[in-house]
Amino acid sequence: MFKEVCLGLLIPFAGTALGSSCVFTLRKGLSDRVQKALTGFASGVMVAASIWSLIIPAMELSEGMGKLSFIPAAIGFALGILFLLFLDMVIPHIHMNAEKAEGPKSKLKKNTMMVLAVTLHNIPEGMAVGVVYAGLLSGNSTITIGGALALAIGIAIQNFPEGAIISLPLSANGDSKMSAFMKGTLSGAVEPLGALLTIFAAGFFVPFMPYLLSFAAGAMIYVVVEELIPEMSEGKHSNIGTLTFSVGFILMMALDVALS
Repeated sequence: MFKEVCLGLLIPFAGTALGSSCVFTLRKGLSDRVQKALTGFASGVMVAASIWSLIIPAMELSEGMGKLSFIPAAIGFALGILFLLFLDMVIPHIHMNAEKAEGPKSKLKKNTMMVLAVTLHNIPEGMAVGVVYAGLLSGNSTITIGGALALAIGIAIQNFPEGAIISLPLSANGDSKMSAFMKGTLSGAVEPLGALLTIFAAGFFVPFMPYLLSFAAGAMIYVVVEELIPEMSEGKHSNIGTLTFSVGFILMMALDVALS
Protein backbone atom coordinates (compact mmCIF):
# COMPACT_ATOMS: atom_id res chain seq x y z
CA MET A 1 0.00 0.00 0.00
CA PHE A 2 2.91 2.36 0.76
CA LYS A 3 4.12 2.15 -2.85
CA GLU A 4 0.66 2.85 -4.21
CA VAL A 5 0.30 5.94 -2.02
CA CYS A 6 3.72 7.31 -2.99
CA LEU A 7 2.93 6.73 -6.66
CA GLY A 8 -0.44 8.42 -6.31
CA LEU A 9 1.12 11.50 -4.70
CA LEU A 10 3.87 11.85 -7.31
CA ILE A 11 1.84 11.24 -10.49
CA PRO A 12 0.15 14.71 -10.45
CA PHE A 13 3.49 16.42 -9.78
CA ALA A 14 5.04 14.53 -12.72
CA GLY A 15 2.28 15.92 -14.95
CA THR A 16 3.21 19.48 -14.01
CA ALA A 17 6.92 18.83 -14.55
CA LEU A 18 6.34 17.29 -17.98
CA GLY A 19 4.15 20.21 -19.00
CA SER A 20 6.74 22.71 -17.80
CA SER A 21 9.39 20.95 -19.89
CA CYS A 22 7.57 22.13 -23.04
CA VAL A 23 9.58 25.33 -22.63
CA PHE A 24 12.59 23.41 -23.99
CA THR A 25 10.78 22.04 -27.04
CA LEU A 26 8.41 24.82 -28.14
CA ARG A 27 10.00 27.91 -29.62
CA LYS A 28 6.94 30.09 -29.35
CA GLY A 29 4.35 30.47 -26.63
CA LEU A 30 0.95 28.85 -26.85
CA SER A 31 -1.54 30.47 -29.17
CA ASP A 32 -4.80 31.85 -27.78
CA ARG A 33 -6.74 28.94 -29.26
CA VAL A 34 -4.44 26.35 -27.73
CA GLN A 35 -4.58 28.05 -24.32
CA LYS A 36 -8.37 28.05 -24.42
CA ALA A 37 -8.40 24.40 -25.46
CA LEU A 38 -6.06 23.36 -22.66
CA THR A 39 -7.87 25.45 -20.06
CA GLY A 40 -11.22 23.97 -21.09
CA PHE A 41 -9.79 20.45 -20.92
CA ALA A 42 -8.39 21.07 -17.42
CA SER A 43 -11.76 22.43 -16.30
CA GLY A 44 -13.58 19.34 -17.53
CA VAL A 45 -11.19 17.00 -15.74
CA MET A 46 -11.50 18.92 -12.46
CA VAL A 47 -15.31 19.06 -12.55
CA ALA A 48 -15.62 15.34 -13.32
CA ALA A 49 -13.06 14.49 -10.62
CA SER A 50 -14.99 16.60 -8.11
CA ILE A 51 -18.21 14.72 -8.85
CA TRP A 52 -17.14 11.09 -9.34
CA SER A 53 -14.06 10.92 -7.12
CA LEU A 54 -15.14 13.22 -4.28
CA ILE A 55 -18.81 14.23 -3.97
CA ILE A 56 -20.40 10.87 -4.86
CA PRO A 57 -18.10 8.93 -2.46
CA ALA A 58 -18.83 11.55 0.22
CA MET A 59 -22.57 10.90 -0.07
CA GLU A 60 -22.04 7.13 -0.17
CA LEU A 61 -20.14 7.37 3.11
CA SER A 62 -23.17 9.14 4.63
CA GLU A 63 -25.78 6.62 3.48
CA GLY A 64 -26.66 5.88 7.08
CA MET A 65 -28.28 9.33 7.28
CA GLY A 66 -30.89 8.29 4.74
CA LYS A 67 -32.43 11.18 2.82
CA LEU A 68 -30.15 13.58 4.73
CA SER A 69 -26.98 11.96 3.37
CA PHE A 70 -26.38 15.07 1.28
CA ILE A 71 -25.79 17.26 4.36
CA PRO A 72 -22.10 16.39 5.02
CA ALA A 73 -21.34 16.79 1.31
CA ALA A 74 -23.14 20.14 1.17
CA ILE A 75 -21.41 21.49 4.28
CA GLY A 76 -17.97 20.29 3.19
CA PHE A 77 -18.46 21.70 -0.31
CA ALA A 78 -19.44 25.11 1.05
CA LEU A 79 -16.43 25.16 3.40
CA GLY A 80 -14.12 24.30 0.49
CA ILE A 81 -15.48 27.25 -1.49
CA LEU A 82 -14.97 29.60 1.47
CA PHE A 83 -11.45 28.30 2.09
CA LEU A 84 -10.33 29.04 -1.48
CA LEU A 85 -12.09 32.41 -1.34
CA PHE A 86 -10.04 33.22 1.74
CA LEU A 87 -6.76 32.19 0.07
CA ASP A 88 -7.74 34.18 -3.01
CA MET A 89 -8.08 37.28 -0.84
CA VAL A 90 -4.87 36.93 1.20
CA ILE A 91 -2.37 35.69 -1.44
CA PRO A 92 -1.18 38.24 -4.03
CA HIS A 93 -1.48 36.71 -7.51
CA ILE A 94 -2.29 37.53 -11.11
CA HIS A 95 -4.16 35.36 -13.57
CA MET A 96 -3.12 34.61 -17.12
CA ASN A 97 -3.72 37.55 -19.51
CA ALA A 98 -4.92 39.73 -16.62
CA GLU A 99 -3.62 43.28 -16.20
CA LYS A 100 -4.37 43.77 -12.51
CA ALA A 101 -3.21 41.60 -9.64
CA GLU A 102 -5.62 40.19 -7.07
CA GLY A 103 -5.26 39.87 -3.32
CA PRO A 104 -3.37 42.30 -1.08
CA LYS A 105 -1.11 44.91 -2.66
CA SER A 106 2.38 43.60 -3.26
CA LYS A 107 5.66 44.62 -4.86
CA LEU A 108 6.19 41.13 -6.23
CA LYS A 109 7.05 40.83 -9.93
CA LYS A 110 4.34 39.85 -12.38
CA ASN A 111 6.05 36.53 -13.15
CA THR A 112 6.16 35.66 -9.45
CA MET A 113 2.47 36.45 -9.02
CA MET A 114 1.64 34.29 -12.05
CA VAL A 115 3.38 31.36 -10.35
CA LEU A 116 1.48 32.12 -7.13
CA ALA A 117 -1.81 32.04 -9.07
CA VAL A 118 -1.08 28.54 -10.36
CA THR A 119 0.19 27.43 -6.96
CA LEU A 120 -3.03 28.72 -5.41
CA HIS A 121 -5.22 26.47 -7.49
CA ASN A 122 -2.87 23.52 -7.12
CA ILE A 123 -3.64 23.46 -3.40
CA PRO A 124 -7.14 21.92 -3.70
CA GLU A 125 -5.85 19.37 -6.23
CA GLY A 126 -3.24 18.19 -3.72
CA MET A 127 -5.88 18.09 -1.02
CA ALA A 128 -8.19 16.05 -3.24
CA VAL A 129 -5.55 13.40 -3.91
CA GLY A 130 -4.50 13.39 -0.26
CA VAL A 131 -7.99 12.93 1.15
CA VAL A 132 -8.81 10.09 -1.26
CA TYR A 133 -5.64 8.22 -0.36
CA ALA A 134 -6.31 8.92 3.31
CA GLY A 135 -9.68 7.24 2.90
CA LEU A 136 -8.01 4.33 1.16
CA LEU A 137 -5.49 3.92 3.99
CA SER A 138 -8.27 4.02 6.56
CA GLY A 139 -9.77 0.92 4.95
CA ASN A 140 -12.87 2.66 3.66
CA SER A 141 -14.67 0.28 1.29
CA THR A 142 -16.15 3.04 -0.87
CA ILE A 143 -12.68 4.17 -2.00
CA THR A 144 -10.68 1.73 -4.12
CA ILE A 145 -7.06 1.73 -5.26
CA GLY A 146 -8.30 2.05 -8.83
CA GLY A 147 -10.49 5.02 -7.96
CA ALA A 148 -7.66 6.78 -6.14
CA LEU A 149 -5.30 6.09 -9.05
CA ALA A 150 -7.89 7.42 -11.52
CA LEU A 151 -8.03 10.70 -9.60
CA ALA A 152 -4.22 10.98 -9.52
CA ILE A 153 -3.99 10.29 -13.27
CA GLY A 154 -6.80 12.73 -14.03
CA ILE A 155 -5.11 15.50 -12.03
CA ALA A 156 -1.79 14.70 -13.78
CA ILE A 157 -3.45 14.96 -17.21
CA GLN A 158 -4.82 18.40 -16.45
CA ASN A 159 -1.51 19.43 -14.83
CA PHE A 160 0.39 18.84 -18.07
CA PRO A 161 -1.14 21.79 -19.95
CA GLU A 162 -1.08 23.76 -16.71
CA GLY A 163 2.71 23.37 -16.49
CA ALA A 164 3.09 24.49 -20.10
CA ILE A 165 0.77 27.45 -19.62
CA ILE A 166 2.90 28.77 -16.76
CA SER A 167 6.44 28.02 -18.06
CA LEU A 168 6.04 29.27 -21.64
CA PRO A 169 4.79 32.77 -20.74
CA LEU A 170 7.53 33.07 -18.11
CA SER A 171 10.12 32.33 -20.77
CA ALA A 172 8.49 34.77 -23.18
CA ASN A 173 8.56 37.47 -20.48
CA GLY A 174 12.33 37.25 -20.05
CA ASP A 175 13.04 34.28 -17.77
CA SER A 176 15.63 31.77 -18.95
CA LYS A 177 14.23 28.44 -20.11
CA MET A 178 15.66 26.67 -17.09
CA SER A 179 14.25 29.29 -14.72
CA ALA A 180 10.83 29.08 -16.38
CA PHE A 181 10.93 25.28 -16.18
CA MET A 182 11.88 25.33 -12.49
CA LYS A 183 9.18 27.86 -11.59
CA GLY A 184 6.55 25.94 -13.52
CA THR A 185 7.60 22.67 -11.88
CA LEU A 186 7.78 24.15 -8.38
CA SER A 187 4.27 25.57 -8.78
CA GLY A 188 3.12 21.94 -8.71
CA ALA A 189 5.27 20.97 -5.71
CA VAL A 190 2.47 22.14 -3.42
CA GLU A 191 0.35 19.20 -4.62
CA PRO A 192 2.34 16.26 -3.15
CA LEU A 193 3.11 18.34 -0.05
CA GLY A 194 -0.55 19.28 0.39
CA ALA A 195 -1.60 15.69 -0.23
CA LEU A 196 0.85 14.38 2.35
CA LEU A 197 -0.28 16.89 4.99
CA THR A 198 -3.92 16.04 4.23
CA ILE A 199 -3.20 12.31 4.71
CA PHE A 200 -1.64 12.97 8.11
CA ALA A 201 -4.46 15.30 9.17
CA ALA A 202 -7.20 13.01 7.87
CA GLY A 203 -5.88 10.22 10.07
CA PHE A 204 -7.26 12.14 13.05
CA PHE A 205 -10.58 12.91 11.35
CA VAL A 206 -11.62 9.64 9.71
CA PRO A 207 -15.24 10.02 10.94
CA PHE A 208 -15.36 13.31 9.04
CA MET A 209 -14.22 11.82 5.73
CA PRO A 210 -17.44 12.83 3.88
CA TYR A 211 -16.79 16.45 4.86
CA LEU A 212 -13.13 16.25 3.80
CA LEU A 213 -13.94 14.73 0.40
CA SER A 214 -16.57 17.34 -0.40
CA PHE A 215 -14.34 20.10 1.01
CA ALA A 216 -11.72 19.22 -1.61
CA ALA A 217 -14.44 19.16 -4.27
CA GLY A 218 -15.66 22.63 -3.31
CA ALA A 219 -12.12 24.00 -3.44
CA MET A 220 -11.58 22.54 -6.92
CA ILE A 221 -14.88 23.84 -8.24
CA TYR A 222 -14.01 27.31 -6.92
CA VAL A 223 -10.86 27.29 -9.06
CA VAL A 224 -12.78 26.16 -12.13
CA VAL A 225 -15.54 28.76 -11.82
CA GLU A 226 -13.42 31.67 -10.59
CA GLU A 227 -10.44 31.25 -12.92
CA LEU A 228 -10.51 28.56 -15.58
CA ILE A 229 -13.96 29.05 -17.10
CA PRO A 230 -13.54 32.85 -17.47
CA GLU A 231 -10.16 32.29 -19.16
CA MET A 232 -11.55 29.79 -21.66
CA SER A 233 -14.67 31.87 -22.39
CA GLU A 234 -13.33 35.40 -22.89
CA GLY A 235 -12.83 36.82 -26.37
CA LYS A 236 -13.04 34.80 -29.58
CA HIS A 237 -13.04 31.02 -30.02
CA SER A 238 -14.78 30.34 -26.70
CA ASN A 239 -16.42 27.30 -28.32
CA ILE A 240 -13.01 25.59 -28.39
CA GLY A 241 -12.83 25.67 -24.60
CA THR A 242 -16.37 24.33 -24.34
CA LEU A 243 -15.59 21.38 -26.59
CA THR A 244 -12.36 20.48 -24.77
CA PHE A 245 -14.19 20.85 -21.44
CA SER A 246 -16.47 18.06 -22.65
CA VAL A 247 -13.50 15.92 -23.68
CA GLY A 248 -11.81 16.39 -20.30
CA PHE A 249 -15.02 15.65 -18.42
CA ILE A 250 -15.71 12.46 -20.39
CA LEU A 251 -12.12 11.25 -20.07
CA MET A 252 -12.03 11.73 -16.28
CA MET A 253 -15.46 10.15 -15.87
CA ALA A 254 -14.34 7.14 -17.94
CA LEU A 255 -11.08 6.80 -15.97
CA ASP A 256 -12.88 6.84 -12.63
CA VAL A 257 -15.43 4.22 -13.67
CA ALA A 258 -12.97 2.00 -15.58
CA LEU A 259 -10.32 1.91 -12.85
CA SER A 260 -12.66 1.66 -9.85
